[in-house]
Amino acid sequence: MASKAFKNIVKSIYRVPARHFHASTSQCMRICVCCQQHKQTAQDLSIKKYDKVFRRSIEDPEDFWAEQAEQLVWDKKWTKVLDNSKPPFTQWFVGGELNTCYNAVDRHVAEGNGGQIAIIYDSPVTKQIKKITYRELWEQVSLFAGVLEKQGVKIGDRVLIYMPMIPEAIIAMLATVRLGAIHSLVFGGFASKELSTRIDHAKPKVIVSANYGVEPGKIIPYKPLLDGALNMISFKPNKCIIYNRPGFEFTPLVKNRDVDYDFEMANSYMTDCVPVPATDPLYLLYTSGTTGLPKAVVRPSGGHAVVLKWSMWNIYGIRPGEGKPVGTPDPGVYFRIIKEHQVAGLFVAPTALRAIRRDDPEGLFGKKFMPLRSFRNMFVAGEHCDRETMEWTKQVFDCPVLDNWWQTETGWAITSTCVGLGMPLHPTPGVMKDDYTTETKDMELGQIIVKLPLPPGSFSTLWENDYRFKTTYFDSKKAFYNTMDSGYRDKEGYVAVMSRSDDVINAIIDSQYIAEAAVIGVPDELKGQVPLGLCVPKHGEIGGELEFKL
Repeated sequence: MASKAFKNIVKSIYRVPARHFHASTSQCMRICVCCQQHKQTAQDLSIKKYDKVFRRSIEDPEDFWAEQAEQLVWDKKWTKVLDNSKPPFTQWFVGGELNTCYNAVDRHVAEGNGGQIAIIYDSPVTKQIKKITYRELWEQVSLFAGVLEKQGVKIGDRVLIYMPMIPEAIIAMLATVRLGAIHSLVFGGFASKELSTRIDHAKPKVIVSANYGVEPGKIIPYKPLLDGALNMISFKPNKCIIYNRPGFEFTPLVKNRDVDYDFEMANSYMTDCVPVPATDPLYLLYTSGTTGLPKAVVRPSGGHAVVLKWSMWNIYGIRPGEGKPVGTPDPGVYFRIIKEHQVAGLFVAPTALRAIRRDDPEGLFGKKFMPLRSFRNMFVAGEHCDRETMEWTKQVFDCPVLDNWWQTETGWAITSTCVGLGMPLHPTPGVMKDDYTTETKDMELGQIIVKLPLPPGSFSTLWENDYRFKTTYFDSKKAFYNTMDSGYRDKEGYVAVMSRSDDVINAIIDSQYIAEAAVIGVPDELKGQVPLGLCVPKHGEIGGELEFKL
């Protein structure tokens, strides 16, 4: 009989179900050869499938993306798939009109799937689990859109959302989109100063916030931070809608400015979706590396919706009826969430995995939830995942760990493991052409660039700053997008992103006191790496201690 260890080795390499194993060692040796043959055949087929999709997306992008766009519900069909007459201001699905909220929520109710779960809210911090169906989500979103409409929000207006990771934040985003307005979601970890610059820049008609957020070991005072931000700037929104979370201290409302979320919802009305041009902004997203004047990426509605629908299967291998959880890392919570909610794919930042590994290096907390029969893939993005964490995750979660390389500006993966196409870490179809870097040889580092036009879903400009959009990201001939990352591509087409060349150094040398600067990465137990800035001061300029905020 074949040993259990041998079976586990073969299973771990080829992901072969136990029922495929034969009785004898000789038979197991034969299936091992068989697995290798099947693996090679599957790999060959995957390469052919990927190459076919990739070539079509590059050589005939209009036909390719028009076919994908047909999967959505349009109020008015486009007259032109691609307009690249004024690069780099590329436009997709020109003349078309749709509503993203309808495609995300209403269509599922209309197709008879209103009873299906749309959102699972699972908070290991507050010990709450809440499941929301598509019909319930539709009702809540329609009502909150009525709340926003009563406060004067209409097509093209901005709504800034500064909330914890709770269902009401998703409801606020969808309700804003329902009215044809533009939402800007601000990271809940920002203090008053950082929040104030984004409010002053976006100039939202309404701000939606909450009284408190909860993190392990601390409470985040959202409402006081918002009050502090508004006291720093002259711009004032028409209204602030404040959600006072049950179980926490009620935060007093500012007279003539703040209104209560629950009261307004109880006195609201259902609203319909407002179609918007596909080229109109869906949301503004501030880049994480912002220094000085904020950079707000503008995401067009049509391209975003088309790419989101296409990528769910082709990149992530997620079929209808499957989803992903959001959880705060502790040693066992991810395992429980995957097991309890039958999760198929999980998208996570490497920092969360390092936090679990730090507190539970042997994976003991997760063993009681094994095996995770529904779980197929762990996707990591947002930062570099070190080899040690990746190998630990593969072993402990018993799943492939698949890398994705995104940017806020691109809106979706530039390179990825395309699960639906069966291709590991290659340029994502439609994004990166063949001549993607400056000329290099022997895997020498080169600047990673993307040939224009950028695909659907990419940013169309920076909010109220077309000039900065052109000069920051594109070459003088408007032929390439500069990712500001360096890397290489090997002979087999695999892409490696090695280093960042963003504006961190520029932020330091912009100081009147600094002559030269360098930034390097240093190891960090949780983050993997953190930047260390080394500065050479100008002679005679330093009179005391300097503080730089990167």
